[in-house]
Amino acid sequence: MDDVDAAVAQISRNMATSGDWVTPRVNGIVFLEKPAMFYWPMAVSFKIFGVHDWAARIPFALSAIGLACLTCAFGAWAFGRRAGLCAGLCIATCVGLFLFTRIVIPDVTLTFTIALAMWAFLRALDEEEPHPRRWAFVLAASIGTGVLLKSLIGAVFPVAAGLLYLLVTKQFFAARTWKRLRPISGFFIALLVAAPWHILATLRNPPYFSLSLHSGPGEYHGFLWFYFINEQVLRFLNLRYPRDYNTVPRLWFWLLHFLWLFPWSVYFPAIARLSFKPIDRAGGTRLLAICWTGFILVFFTFSTTQEYYSMPCYPALALLLGSAMAEGGDWIRRGTRVLSVVAGCAGLACITIFFLVRNVPAPGDISSALSHHPGAYTLSLGHMMDLTFDSFAYLRLPLAVAAIALLGGALVMSRWVDLRSFLATALMMVVFFHAARLAMVVFDPFLSSRPLAEALLKSSEGKLIVDHNYWALSSITFYVERDVLILNGRYFNLEYGSYAPGAPDIFIDDTRFKRLWRDSQRYYLVTYQPRLQQFEDLVGQEHLEIIAAAGGKLILTNHPLEHASLIELIHHLQAATKNQLAKTWVYR
Repeated sequence: MDDVDAAVAQISRNMATSGDWVTPRVNGIVFLEKPAMFYWPMAVSFKIFGVHDWAARIPFALSAIGLACLTCAFGAWAFGRRAGLCAGLCIATCVGLFLFTRIVIPDVTLTFTIALAMWAFLRALDEEEPHPRRWAFVLAASIGTGVLLKSLIGAVFPVAAGLLYLLVTKQFFAARTWKRLRPISGFFIALLVAAPWHILATLRNPPYFSLSLHSGPGEYHGFLWFYFINEQVLRFLNLRYPRDYNTVPRLWFWLLHFLWLFPWSVYFPAIARLSFKPIDRAGGTRLLAICWTGFILVFFTFSTTQEYYSMPCYPALALLLGSAMAEGGDWIRRGTRVLSVVAGCAGLACITIFFLVRNVPAPGDISSALSHHPGAYTLSLGHMMDLTFDSFAYLRLPLAVAAIALLGGALVMSRWVDLRSFLATALMMVVFFHAARLAMVVFDPFLSSRPLAEALLKSSEGKLIVDHNYWALSSITFYVERDVLILNGRYFNLEYGSYAPGAPDIFIDDTRFKRLWRDSQRYYLVTYQPRLQQFEDLVGQEHLEIIAAAGGKLILTNHPLEHASLIELIHHLQAATKNQLAKTWVYR
C-alpha cells in the first residue's frame, strides 16, 4: 500500500541492493526515524525470495504467528494448557492484531520481544526454574533487541513493568532477586546487542553530539540528535519537528481496547474475579500482566498516541483473558451470551446493507464512491472516515462473507458456552478476517498505486515526478523500482534528511517543474485527479497527456506516447468510460 508499507519496503530494498545496512535511505534521503533492525528482516527476505510485495510481509507475518505461539506457551506455563490455548486464541484472532499487521510497522515484532522479556523475567525469578541464569540472559537479549526495533521504549516498557512488579511483591530489596536476574551482566548483553548499530549510525551521520531542544526548517543535527532527542524526548512532549502525526484523545485511547481485543473483550469483567496474589505462579503472572498493561497505558496517556501504540500490552491482556476463560464461571457464560447477540446484530446489519446496495451501481473502482478527510489521515485508521453508504456497493462479496461468519458464530455461541464456543468464535473471526481481506482487495486502487505502476512499466522510459507527499504515493516507486523527483514535497518524513550533507537534489518547485515539463526529455507526473486543473493552468492543457487513472490518481506525461498500440488505446478508452474519476479526460 501507499504510505508506510511501500516506503519501508523501499528502504529495505535499498539496504539489500546497496550493501549499506547501517543508514536507512528512501529515495536517496537518509531516514533516521526508526532503528535499522526494523528493515533488516525485510531486506533479508528480499535477498532470499527477491523483491516482491509478498516477500516484504513475510517477517511481520512470522512475527504475528510467533507472538500467538509465545502467548500460548506463556499462558500454558503460568495457568495450564487450557488457559494457554485460550490466551493464544485471544491474541491470534483479536481485531487489533489483524488491523495493525496490515501495515508494515515494527510494533508486532516489538510486542514479541516484550512478551518474551516478561516471560523470561518470571522464569528467572521462579523458584522451580532449574536454569534462571539462562532466562536472565534471554531477558537481556530481548530488551536489547527491542531497543534495536523501536529505540528506548523497547527497554523502558519491560524494565518499568518488571520494577513495578518487584516493588508490589516486595522483592525489590531482596538480594536473591538481583542474584537471579543478573542485572549487570544483563546490561552488557543488552548493550552488546543494541550498541553496535547505534555507534555506527552516529559515526556515519555526523554531527555526533547536539543538545538542542529545538528544530526547524533547514536545521540538521545528525543522527544521534534526531534519533534520541527529536524522536524520543520531543515526541513524548509533543514538540517533535516536523509534526507529521496526530494523537488519539486519551479517553478513546483507553476505550478502544474493547475494540482492539474484540471479540474476547466481552470477558473483561471476568478478570475482576481472578486472584492477583503472587503466592503462586498463576497469581504472580496475573499481577505482572496488570503492571505490564498499566504502565504502557499510563505512559501513553501522558504522551502522543496512535491507535496501535498500545499493542505491546495485548499479550498481557490476552493472558488475563485466557486465565479467566479457562476458569469459566457466570461472567464467562454471560460474556458468551452478549457476544452471540453482538455477532448476530452485526451479521444482520451486514445482510441489511447488502440488500440495500444490491442495485446501487458500482462503476470504476471504489475511490469514486468515497469521501475524503485529509485531516484524519495522520491517524493510522484515518481512511475509515472516507467510507460512504454508496461505497458498500463495491463490497457486496465481503458483506456476504462477513454476514455468514457472524451469523454462524452467533448461532454456535447461543448453544455452547465452553471451549467449543471459544473455538467457534476463533473460527468466526478467521472467516470475518477473510471478508476484510476481500474488502482490502477492492480498496487496492485507492490504498495503493500499483495499477498506475503497471501502466507506467508498459510506457516509454522517462523521469518520474511525484506530486507533494512522497509517502502518499510511495507504492508506485516500489513497483517501478526507480528514484523520483518530488514536487513541492520537502516536508514531513523526508524534510530532516533532505538537509543532511550530500543529500540528493530531488525536491523541485513549480518554476523548476514547469521548465522540466516543457523540456524535450520525457517526464511522468503522479498526482491526484482533483489537481489536474492546477497543472493545466501551470503548463497548459496541450502539454498534458493522461497515461492512466485509478483510485483517484493520475499519471500524466509531457509528450504523447509514440508507440501505443490500438488495443492499448481502446483499453484506456473503455476504462475511462467506466471510471467516473476519468470522465474529465475522456475527450482527449
